[in-house]
Amino acid sequence: MTAATQSKPLHLRLPATSANLGPGFDAVGLAMALYLTIDATVAEDFRIDATGRNADLCAELENNLILTTYMDVLAVRGILAPGLHLRLHNEIPLGMGCGSSASALLAGVLLANHFGNLNWTAQQILEEACGREGHPDNVAACYLGGMTVSSITKDGLVTATCGQELNWNLLLALPSASLPTKKARALLPDRYSREDAVANIQATALLVAAFAQGRGDLLRTAMQDRLHQPYRAKACPLLPLLLPLIEKPEKPGEPSILGVALSGAGPSVLLIAGNPVPSTIDDRIRQAAQDQGLEIIHTTISTGVL
Repeated sequence: MTAATQSKPLHLRLPATSANLGPGFDAVGLAMALYLTIDATVAEDFRIDATGRNADLCAELENNLILTTYMDVLAVRGILAPGLHLRLHNEIPLGMGCGSSASALLAGVLLANHFGNLNWTAQQILEEACGREGHPDNVAACYLGGMTVSSITKDGLVTATCGQELNWNLLLALPSASLPTKKARALLPDRYSREDAVANIQATALLVAAFAQGRGDLLRTAMQDRLHQPYRAKACPLLPLLLPLIEKPEKPGEPSILGVALSGAGPSVLLIAGNPVPSTIDDRIRQAAQDQGLEIIHTTISTGVL
């Protein structure tokens, strides 16, 4: 059927996300101030005008995750999706472990909710998007901002958020080649030792405390992981090169790199630094990476969807 659709334009701004943060595998995500911005209006036919990073890919109509999600959410409910004109600006690296698919998927759900007059609550929006993503860490952080912990239970999705106002600096080191999440997951073992499981539980508890209390001094220990990073290191060679940076402060009394971890499933690496950032930090990262042309993006913690 065709629903009485909402004709009012919709503005969305969805942040990039870095999941896991070391030990918080499939449970923890951090929203970053790099955005997918969309202005959507009803149109006779689907059309995307894209600017920014990977604009050519973002403008493609075929197999576009935003549009396929939008249309499928409504089709499942027997609603014929109205055509849309999307004006899109992207700042999120694609295929680099920065939550690009989660932001696109969530955008599709939000478009369906608005233009299909679904009138969903925030909880319903989150559960729909997380169900489609298959795990909640990126989607929940994208929607809620800050550092978000999430769990899918038999009663639904449970989330908690903190750290939105922390003035820590985030740096993303981006290698030239991407890594599909499916391939990264295939590198993981089916079973872990009790020792490794306990170590990650302890580190994750410290990680939440670090963000809740603004304790940057905890991150060196709290971002250590035994469940996924050791197994992804060969496919993400930048990580073992940059992990030692937490052992090497810039100089006494000057903020150092507080924590280092894969961003999501990789291959990008997330570094968290204090404030202000040392002027030589990019040089230190490139020197450690043995790559003077390494792309490094400076950003901060985001408060979520606007």
